[in-house]
Amino acid sequence: LTTKKYFNELDELCFLSAQSLPSLKVSKHFQVLKLLGEGSYGKVMLSLHRKRGTPMALKFFPRKSTSLTSFLREYNLSLAYCTHPSLTRALGIFFSTPSYYVFAQQACLYGDLYSVVVSEAGVDEDCVQRVMSQLSGAVTHLHSLGFVHRDIKPENIFLCDRSCRWVKLGDFGLTRAIGTTVRAVWYESPFCTPEVEPEKLEDIWVTVQPAIDSWALGVLVYCLLTGCFPWEESTHDDPGYRKYKAWFDRQAEKDEDEAGCIQEFEGLSPLAMTLLKELLHPDPRQRGSPEEILSYLGGPWLMETAREEQRRTEEAEKEARSIRERGGVEEELLREGRGER
Repeated sequence: LTTKKYFNELDELCFLSAQSLPSLKVSKHFQVLKLLGEGSYGKVMLSLHRKRGTPMALKFFPRKSTSLTSFLREYNLSLAYCTHPSLTRALGIFFSTPSYYVFAQQACLYGDLYSVVVSEAGVDEDCVQRVMSQLSGAVTHLHSLGFVHRDIKPENIFLCDRSCRWVKLGDFGLTRAIGTTVRAVWYESPFCTPEVEPEKLEDIWVTVQPAIDSWALGVLVYCLLTGCFPWEESTHDDPGYRKYKAWFDRQAEKDEDEAGCIQEFEGLSPLAMTLLKELLHPDPRQRGSPEEILSYLGGPWLMETAREEQRRTEEAEKEARSIRERGGVEEELLREGRGER
């Protein structure tokens, strides 16, 4: 019922905003400073509002390739429902030009997550956990309102500072309501879920479910920790995914931890592997939710970190034993000094 409520509200907002879409000249109202990003959707420009002096990001959608309905859906969804601090929110400014549909959104000035991931190294483990904690909250918020993002990847996660202490998930062009039926789309990417494979896509339709986002978050965890992707495509034709699926099936049969049996996952700790098994479950019906990420924060996600923590623990225990032993010797000496022996 909640999903239907928000879905109907979004439709109503799109209908009302279509009646009041103004036509503006960009240069008259905004000072365009630089390109922040571009893709198949269009482009995003960092701009200053001439009257207010407010920095903002203007998102330009080419009218030739963008329907008014899809533009208004993304704008209104971002404006009305993206209230979580780690979701990019529209600013209530939308208009058209002869060539573009445009709306203004919060500006994230430090690029996207893709730009900070070091190839074959990833990013600092503390940074990974900070990012995933924020995304867990953002995606859980979207799901609670009945929406699935459907396009979580590093290029759609924007940075508000250089240390990733504040990130925002953006680009809601593919976001749809839970339970709605959409035409199946498959693309060559590890972020594409395995339940949608090329041979199945003969003009079929699928139901939008939160498990789509869980899968993408799992791939993102791996990507950030290692600087690599676990496989090129989430299909049985891909050697990397096929190896993972075989390992996963053995895990399910034996119900025991064999994290070190796949070379690609050797650097990850048992804690991280347990999380990935939740998020990267091949069966979408059994896949974990984004909220479960919070249960895995604080512990080591890399074996190197786990070994370092173990070393520190052993040193602390050794020091504690030494202190206890010294205390016992000192007590004995005191007793001897008092003539108690």
